[in-house]
Amino acid sequence: MRFTSPHRSTWKTLVIKVLIFLGLVLSGLILLTVWRAAQNEAAAEARFPPEGEMVMVDGIAVHAVVRGNGPDVVLIHGSSGNTRDMTFALAPILAENFRVIVFDRPGLGYSDSFNPNGETIEEQALILQKAAAKLGAEKPIVAGQSYGGSVSLAWAVTRPDNISALVLIAPAAIPWETPLDGFNKLASTEAGNTLALPLITAFVPEWYVEQALDKVFAPQTAPEGYSQHFGPGLTMRRASMHANAKQRANLLEEVLALQPRYGEISVPTEVVHGTADTTVKFAWHAEQLVDQIPDAELIELPGIGHMPQVVVAPEVASAINRAAERAGLR
Repeated sequence: MRFTSPHRSTWKTLVIKVLIFLGLVLSGLILLTVWRAAQNEAAAEARFPPEGEMVMVDGIAVHAVVRGNGPDVVLIHGSSGNTRDMTFALAPILAENFRVIVFDRPGLGYSDSFNPNGETIEEQALILQKAAAKLGAEKPIVAGQSYGGSVSLAWAVTRPDNISALVLIAPAAIPWETPLDGFNKLASTEAGNTLALPLITAFVPEWYVEQALDKVFAPQTAPEGYSQHFGPGLTMRRASMHANAKQRANLLEEVLALQPRYGEISVPTEVVHGTADTTVKFAWHAEQLVDQIPDAELIELPGIGHMPQVVVAPEVASAINRAAERAGLR
């Protein structure tokens, strides 16, 4: 006959109780994280609601802000951005002489995501072109910054009948050798989306993101009022971070495929780039790009970093005016 030691039985009971307790604590932390993330997202959307209207394209909602009158100009924001990046400084200047259409790229701001693997730059160019046409802009000037510059290049190459001029603002245009950063590498995965992004949305304070903006603007800093207008909380939503990371993860491959076709671009093209840009380097991207697009003109911005559409918006507006003149629109 076998007897169980009372000490052993007590030890097993204690272990089970500890495991149950730890399971309850973990479940509670997960529920707290999900609840807090949802609360923060709702607060961000309440504080920074859509600035414009929703345009339906093939069942996909595209958020568009339309201002002013005159020749049509489409503005396309960069990575982690939304319409507010362009409406802070550049769009109000342009609206004095143009009809300005500012889009949220798919998956960001208030535009729908539609590709679970990350919307390609060609897919984004197509849906934004269709949205512009629905708004009456059949052949707009297309101006994009950073990642938005890559989308603008895809628009010019793949939708040549639906563009009158091209303005590229610090565009990510020439294939690069630096690896994808660790955050976007993690955030682009399902594991990162499930485990890491809820924690960021729930517990990373907005002031931390506001401080990080200065790194994007370097060597300048974000101007007074920019973070309050831009809405960092919109960027920190789980779906936005995941969509942005997937797009970033695929971008190099897409640029590699698109670059051989830059020579097909036949519309007037202006490349506007700060010489102190360390995010998308001037010498690597701008100086090489102008040699690959027929009759492209390069506008150097001495000492300016990666955000000229905010820091020196009048100079960027002048480049768009120049593109309009070359296209015979002014």
